Amino acid sequence: MALHSLLLLLLLLLLPIATFSQDNPTFVRCSTDSNYTTPSSFATNLGLLLPNLTTTAANSATLFANASIGSTYGLAQCRPDASSSECATCLNNSATAFSTQCPSGRSAAIRFDHCLLRYSDSNFFSQPSFDVWILLNPTNATDPTVFNRRLDDLMDELSPEASQSTSRFSAGTTNYSDFGDIYGLLQCTRDLSSSDCAQCLNAAIGSMERSCSGKIGCQTLTLSCTARYETSPFFSLSLVPPPPSPATPLPPPPPPPPANDERPSTGSDGKSSNTTTIVLAIVIPLVAVILLFFAVCICLRRKRRRRPARTEQNGGDEPEFRSAESLLFDLATIREATKNFADENKLGEGGFGPVYKGILRDGQEIAVKRLARTSVQGLVELKNEVVLVAKLQHRNLVRMLGCCMEEQEKLLVYEYLPNSSLDKLLFDPIKCQQLDWTRRYKIIDGIARGLLYLHEDSRLRIIHRDLKASNILLDEDMSPKISDFGFAKLFGIDETQGNTSRIAGTYGYMAPEYVMHGQFSVKSDVYSYGVMMLEIVTGRRNSGFQVSGSSIDLLSYVWRYWNEGKGIQLKDPSLGDRIRAEEFLRCVHIGLLCIQEDPIERPTMASVVLMLRSYSISLPKPSTPAFFMRSSIASESDMLSRDMHPNLLKNGQTEEPLNPGSISSNDLSITEMEAR
Repeated sequence: MALHSLLLLLLLLLLPIATFSQDNPTFVRCSTDSNYTTPSSFATNLGLLLPNLTTTAANSATLFANASIGSTYGLAQCRPDASSSECATCLNNSATAFSTQCPSGRSAAIRFDHCLLRYSDSNFFSQPSFDVWILLNPTNATDPTVFNRRLDDLMDELSPEASQSTSRFSAGTTNYSDFGDIYGLLQCTRDLSSSDCAQCLNAAIGSMERSCSGKIGCQTLTLSCTARYETSPFFSLSLVPPPPSPATPLPPPPPPPPANDERPSTGSDGKSSNTTTIVLAIVIPLVAVILLFFAVCICLRRKRRRRPARTEQNGGDEPEFRSAESLLFDLATIREATKNFADENKLGEGGFGPVYKGILRDGQEIAVKRLARTSVQGLVELKNEVVLVAKLQHRNLVRMLGCCMEEQEKLLVYEYLPNSSLDKLLFDPIKCQQLDWTRRYKIIDGIARGLLYLHEDSRLRIIHRDLKASNILLDEDMSPKISDFGFAKLFGIDETQGNTSRIAGTYGYMAPEYVMHGQFSVKSDVYSYGVMMLEIVTGRRNSGFQVSGSSIDLLSYVWRYWNEGKGIQLKDPSLGDRIRAEEFLRCVHIGLLCIQEDPIERPTMASVVLMLRSYSISLPKPSTPAFFMRSSIASESDMLSRDMHPNLLKNGQTEEPLNPGSISSNDLSITEMEAR
């Protein structure tokens, strides 16, 4: 029982503590949504692919191989300090472990200390993964402040080396004051580009800084990269030269040449002595200048690498924005791709302007957000979104490709997602049929994982502040991606909340403490997520309807039915009987926990992800939602009727972002609500 409680605690913290061992896998990831059968073409292909990968990688000079047979894709890679036989043994152990760790899974990956073996039924080559798993040594360093500083310096040196080398690997050591050395290692899979490797390592190192501060050992792993450090060697020291001691004094300068009358006889009228003197006089200053030049370059390089983090904490200023110049698109290119912003290419229109589909010359599809010249999102918000989103890399966040600012145009270029936004499907009486319960649950889980990355796994804590169904985009597999970061706020790792007099967001999704007092935190996003979760399961907007003279609020309605034990009646009628009742009721329960009045009572996104994925975690009883309606709630038959127009908002309000700085209690219809 004690062991079970300990495991639950470790899961809740999302920090699995383990010892590093070459005999046990450090990382196992298996698909849980689909399995293959035997016999089948996939099983046959996999049986042929795995032995081919292990043999090819072990015998390759790069210790890497990737290949595909039919629709089965696989990748094998060993560390550069592994011998061919060690690589073969490690990969064979991995292939054997699949049968016990991931039986019949159509997608799986296993990492040991020296190797990674991965396969899938979809092509993952050159596609970075940013979901981080952490292994932690809980022992504290003797001097955490000095330790963290030296560790940061080491990671700053290793990261560019790993991402820019053909091996996608780097290792090194640094002296940790008088207490010993720190050994660090970074590695990406060799199929990644240099930029993708850098982004993956950035996510891994960011999680390391957040979760392992002051600990003497830590490893952060993804499907695409790993970062690790310890205070004892765990890789072959032949990979790196021994570190110089920081206290080693410079060699003393050579003694001055003797005076002319004391020069020893050379037998050549003193020419040899003069030559030596001249050489020393030239070489020593030249070497000193070269050393000084390299020292200045190293200092500037480290300073330049650290500047973005400090700039982000200050809200994004001009030097930080210039770092996004590499993302600039040419206006002529975008006009050509969108056919000069033709109406037939228009995907929709948000609060800041229309969005157009485009196709670049290389065939890549893009989505172009064209900010209106009268848009309330000005240059500050544009800078904020470009700099922020370009650095965020997660499967549940929309990927920004670049921007353009020419001829008074302000354009943001994103990856194109064919299924548009969640609200276009969820609230359409016909298209909602595409969202069965499995897909809705996948969307709920994906949004939660994207938010968890923003709140805890990126280098800085990021609060979105405008989460809503229209800002959730869906890719070809109906996987959700959080978009629109114009109102996002960046916090330092140790910061938890902020205040603002510039309220920005969308009515119905904003937390009460933000609406009334301008206080925002990660719990503000949790509130918005809870609202979206209830919208997804019920198929209804969190907005008022005029039915029989009554103003109806979705949150109050859900709370009433939950308390009356009729939670299953909240389901979207389009789901029919194709629903998992236990999962549905658990989602309603979690949604109600997220919209509680007191931010402290709301769960973190780490807890939400755990509650969604582990039924062994019991859920606390939710308290009354932050607001409830004074007026009577309509009858059950009225509320369940599909005749109610899903797009009609309370008092005719629209779901566009509110005008920053001009919001008032009347704008928000607070007079119609009452705090609990």
